[in-house]
Amino acid sequence: MATNDQLKALVQSHADGDDPQFYAVAMQVAAKAARAGQSKFAQDLRDLVDELRNRSQASSRVAAVVPVTQPRGELGSLLTVTYPDARLSDLVLSDGLKAQLRHVLLEQRQRDTLAKHGLSPARRMLLIGPPGTGKTSSARVLAGELGLPLFAIRLDTIITKFMGETAAKLRLVFDALVETRGVYLFDEVDALAGDRAAPNDVGEIRRVLNSFLQFLEEDTSESLIVAATNHPQLLDKALYRRFDTVMNFTLPSQDNVQAVIQNRLATFQTSNLSWSRIGPAAAGLSHAEIATAAENAAKRSVLAHRTRVLTDDLIAALVERQRSAGSLGQDV
Repeated sequence: MATNDQLKALVQSHADGDDPQFYAVAMQVAAKAARAGQSKFAQDLRDLVDELRNRSQASSRVAAVVPVTQPRGELGSLLTVTYPDARLSDLVLSDGLKAQLRHVLLEQRQRDTLAKHGLSPARRMLLIGPPGTGKTSSARVLAGELGLPLFAIRLDTIITKFMGETAAKLRLVFDALVETRGVYLFDEVDALAGDRAAPNDVGEIRRVLNSFLQFLEEDTSESLIVAATNHPQLLDKALYRRFDTVMNFTLPSQDNVQAVIQNRLATFQTSNLSWSRIGPAAAGLSHAEIATAAENAAKRSVLAHRTRVLTDDLIAALVERQRSAGSLGQDV
């Protein structure tokens, strides 16, 4: 049967008119009943929830998005939502990474075809690499290409010093995955999934990780889960098994450097730029740092009333980013 907290949540969500939260709690009650051996009651409750959802959602895709994009109560502090229009062609990545993204998109677009053969599309992605190399941009592209909302998980509000509270907040997020199909981004996931064998680890952190792994294991939604980290060495090894796609992001190649700059300076003349001088100046910088340098050089050109960006201005901007990155230990 339902716990006291679940009963209170049911009453509160009904009073708030928060149907998604009401259904999510009802499904929790059904799951608890199923684990307790009350399979008929659990199935009846699931069927009732499905019937109510179908009755209230004339246009399922649009109606499902609205409640979570304007979340009420605690869920509103755990998620931020955007509707990216980014496309794969906007990304400057290695051929291998682009191929991985294309394959994920293909499986998602053909998920009905896969389902006919008892197969599920890839939907759990672990993105690893230095800051500014395209991990968050890749999540935006997934959302933009699939026409889905991008939900960024605010780990600063999820993680508390009390494990029970953290697990409850995580449960709310995973309930939202079921209620509203979208791309859910867990950035800096090492804060949730640090190595349990670390010598300075504490019991509460291990229990938070165990809860996160359990929720990942039990999740059967159609949403995409994207976890990103700048520090893969901190991740617990068990986390890797929960993801069907692992993508390793690296600093841009010389060809990528030129592509990033040309993308950012698309409205300026760039035929005069000396790439043989620019390449070495950009070595070691991330995609984001190079884009910022190109923008700074462009602003200098605009203020000088020029239609083309000078090589010297671009190199000076890249050198400045090198100094900034160096002073911050590249953790930008």
